[in-house]
Order: sequence, then C-alpha cells, then structure tokens
Amino acid sequence: MSMAEYKGKVKNIQDTPFGYTVSVIGGKWKMVILYLLAEGQTVRFNDLKRQIGAITYKMLSSQLKELEADGLVNRKEYPQVPPKVEYSLTAKAESLLPIMEELCEWGVKNQP
Repeated sequence: MSMAEYKGKVKNIQDTPFGYTVSVIGGKWKMVILYLLAEGQTVRFNDLKRQIGAITYKMLSSQLKELEADGLVNRKEYPQVPPKVEYSLTAKAESLLPIMEELCEWGVKNQP
C-alpha cells in the first residue's frame, strides 16, 4: 500500500496504515528507545536511562510498557533481589530497522 491509494479518501488519519504506524512509534522517546535497543541487543532499564539521559524514570517505564503492549519490545524479568529486567526488540520491531536506517541516511544528507 502506498500513500497515493489514500489520496482524497482519508477521513481520519488513524484509519490508515500511516496513522497506525505513527500511533505505535510516535512520540518523543519511542524511536530513541528502539534505536538504543537495536544497538545494544539486550539492554537493562538503568542502562537505557543512562544512555538517554533526559528522560525520567516514569516516562521511560511508560514508553517501554507501551512498546511492549504494541509487540515491539520483549521484557524479561529475573526473579532476584535487586530486580533485574532486560529489554530487547521483537521480530516486529526488527522489521522497522531498515526504515530507521533510511531515517539515519536522511539525517546524514540533510543535517547542517
């Protein structure tokens, strides 16, 4: 499907594949989290927090829960004290990696 198929027919952007995609990966932090998980394979919560820096613990937790609910992130919890939780990409999220690579290439070409 392409955007051309929807030209003049869109009543609600959420009803399009583009709208669905934006609802899943949209927002300030989701793409950043996916990028870091793609680089690190399996990453612990505090490592993600450290790498992102400006995000609060509450926001990181919320974004990870949303990504997990949408099937983009795996969460593995180890029964130990202190708790150990690791996050990784699902196959569904890995299918986004070529698109993220294209975004990076766009950035290389257009960044001042």
